[in-house]
Amino acid sequence: MQEIIGLISVIMVFSIPLTALILGQVRGTQKLKARMLKDELELEKLKGENFIAETEKMRLELNQPQLKYAKSEDSILVGFQKDQIKSI
Repeated sequence: MQEIIGLISVIMVFSIPLTALILGQVRGTQKLKARMLKDELELEKLKGENFIAETEKMRLELNQPQLKYAKSEDSILVGFQKDQIKSI
């Protein structure tokens, strides 16, 4: 009986630091995953902003030809420019 009590006490003494090491590793891994997730979310946010900026740029580029012929008062020139825009 004494041997079992001695064995259990030795196992308990050595299990405390092992538990601390394992939990430290798990916490470190969770922190790393949280940091990676935060970086991924920031990247997705930047991708969304970039998409909006590119869409706005393309919209402005598409509106430029319309503005050119809207300012013109020559009906033949306006018709020619409309035909060019439709062909694009």
